[in-house]
Amino acid sequence: MTAPTAPYSGVIPPVVTPLTADGELDRVSLERVVGHLLDGGVSGLFALGSSGETAYLTPGRQDEVIKVITSASGGQVPVLVGAIETTTDRAIERARAAVALGADAVVATAPFYTRTHATEIDRHFRDIAAAVDAPLLVYAVPVCVHSKLEPELLLPLAADGVLAGVKDSSGDDGSFRRLAIGARELPGFSVLTGHELVVDAMMLSGADGSVPGLGNVDPHGYVRLHQAAVRGDWAAATTEQDRLVALFDIVGAAAPGTASATAAGLGAFKTALMLRGVIATNVMSPPMRRLDTDETSAIAALLDRAGLSRV
Repeated sequence: MTAPTAPYSGVIPPVVTPLTADGELDRVSLERVVGHLLDGGVSGLFALGSSGETAYLTPGRQDEVIKVITSASGGQVPVLVGAIETTTDRAIERARAAVALGADAVVATAPFYTRTHATEIDRHFRDIAAAVDAPLLVYAVPVCVHSKLEPELLLPLAADGVLAGVKDSSGDDGSFRRLAIGARELPGFSVLTGHELVVDAMMLSGADGSVPGLGNVDPHGYVRLHQAAVRGDWAAATTEQDRLVALFDIVGAAAPGTASATAAGLGAFKTALMLRGVIATNVMSPPMRRLDTDETSAIAALLDRAGLSRV
């Protein structure tokens, strides 16, 4: 459960990036997303993560996203910003830009595209931390970067003060448990799960919180789940988690064989937010496509089943 000394805890959703009908950043909708999340009681915001379509955005558009989110949040919660780039110097450049625009912390993955050894990954994080005057968190997402970050790599970095935390989206629950056990002696290191379907189990394993993409759609539900786990009410936590698992069925709305897993998931989140009146369109960054009318109707039915209001 959440350790009070962990620097980042609670529910920190990876904020979606709404786009206009012609594919530009929809600033007004993004401001509404931030308000929606804050109203839900989240404890932080993660800008420019996978759910924020960061890999699809130009540096200039990334900067605009940071400006809108930091301004709209008004210092109410920490804003963590992704500096997700292929190699170290590129990540440092983006991290410095994020801090200059108001980021409270930066989040980086392991290097990708290049073939990378574990010693180089270690050096990558040390170099970023040394170059940026802000806490550094790791985003462990092997499905995208093709490097698995084991506890044996992360815990020494945390012990040396290089890392302030990790968002683990590996789906390797055994590895996560070992990471959480090792982090017990490192109160300045936050262990956050990105595995949104088993947050209750990860909290029982020692997670400090979660970074759930589905939290864009139902932040209140994830906050209730977190609060139940913190007070040790595992029956309530399980009930809430079960409801959220059913809601996650929205990611299956895209017609089979027509969209990547990324497009299906993010498209579902955006479509649900559009149906809830938070964002204006469900437009996606190219080459991804927006979900169509039939797919939108399927998502509407799942929102109704989950008890979520829509316009």
